Amino acid sequence: MNDRERFVAWILGEPVDRPPYWVFWGPWSTTWKRWEKEGKPDSLKDMDDIRAYVGSDKVMASATLPVNTGPCPRIEPQVFEETDEWIIHTDSWNIKRRDLKTGESMSEFLDFPVKTREDWVRFRDTWLNPDDPRRLDGNWRELGRKWMEEGYPIQLGNYPDTGVFGPFRWLMGDEQGLIAFHTMPDLVHEIMDHITTIYLTVYEQVVKEVRVDVVHMWEDMCYRNGPLISPKMWDEFMGPNYRRIKAFMKQHDIPILSVDTDGNPDRITPVMIAAGVNFLWPMEVAAGCDVRDWRERYPTLGMMGGIDKRALAYGPQAIDKEMERIRPALEKGRYIPCLDHLVPDDVSWQNYLYYTQALKKLTGKE
Repeated sequence: MNDRERFVAWILGEPVDRPPYWVFWGPWSTTWKRWEKEGKPDSLKDMDDIRAYVGSDKVMASATLPVNTGPCPRIEPQVFEETDEWIIHTDSWNIKRRDLKTGESMSEFLDFPVKTREDWVRFRDTWLNPDDPRRLDGNWRELGRKWMEEGYPIQLGNYPDTGVFGPFRWLMGDEQGLIAFHTMPDLVHEIMDHITTIYLTVYEQVVKEVRVDVVHMWEDMCYRNGPLISPKMWDEFMGPNYRRIKAFMKQHDIPILSVDTDGNPDRITPVMIAAGVNFLWPMEVAAGCDVRDWRERYPTLGMMGGIDKRALAYGPQAIDKEMERIRPALEKGRYIPCLDHLVPDDVSWQNYLYYTQALKKLTGKE
C-alpha cells in the first residue's frame, strides 16, 4: 500500500498492512531555535524535511491544496505599535491583536471586524465573494497532480480559513460571538451558511481536476472542560452546514471529513458523527481526552493525536510510557498515534528524535 491508501483505509476501518506512521506536529518557533543549537542538521529547513529525515509516512498536512477560502482579496496585515517585547497588528482576517515577540503565547485579541449586521454585510461584500476568481489563483493544479502521483493523502481546507465555528469566531470574537447565538441567531446562521457556500463553490472547481481524500475543518471550539456551545446548538447552527459538506463529499467520492479542535469535544462528538465527521483530532491529553476510552465509546470514529506532548520533555522513559499507554487504542484500529499539539521548547532535539523512532517502532514501520 502507498501512504495515501493506508491512511484512508485505516481511518475507514478497512484492512491495512500496518498503521500509519505520522510525524505530524512540529515545534514552536522557540523550540526550533533550541534544536538548531542542539545538533539539528542545517539541511532540515522545515517539517517536511524532518518527516523525510525520520522516515515518516506522507501526511495530509503536507498536501493541502492552496486555494483561497478566506478573505479574498487577501487582507494585508497592518502594524499599529511595536516594542522590543510585543507588536500590535491586524491579521489576515482583520483582527486586531497584541502578540509577544519574545516567545510563544496566545494572542491578546483587541478587536474583531464584525459587531453588527452592517459590519457583516460590509465585510462579506468586500472580502467574502464565493465566486471571486482569485480564489483559484496559484499552482494548486500542478501540486495536486504531483501529489497524486507521489501517493499523498490530499486535503482541502486548513487553519485559519476553513471551518464553520472557526471563521465565525474570527469575525465576531469568542465572547460577542457566543452572545450572538442568543441575541442574533439569524446573523449567526447567515454567517455560517455563507462561509460554507464559499467552501463548496471553490471545492466544486477543485475536484474537477484533483483527487481529494480529506475535507478538513478547523474549529477549535472547545476548552479543557468541554465545548463552547451545547450539542443542541451545534446541531442547529453547524449541523446543516456539515451535512451540506458531507453531501458534496459523497457526490465526489471524498472519504474523510476531518475536524481539528483543541480541548475536550466529548459532548459534541455524537452530533458531529451524526453529521458525517469521521476523523477527529488532536485529542488533547491535558483536557482529559484519553484515546483508550474514546476508542471504546466511538468505535467508528477515526482519530489522531492523544500522545501527551509534555512527556517528551522528560526523556525516553516517559516517552516509552506514553507509547504503552496508547497502545490499546492503536490495536483497536482507526487511530493514528501522534502528539496532541505542537512541541514546546522544553523538549530537546534528542528527545524528539527518540519519540519519532519509538513511534516508528510502535506502528511497525521498520
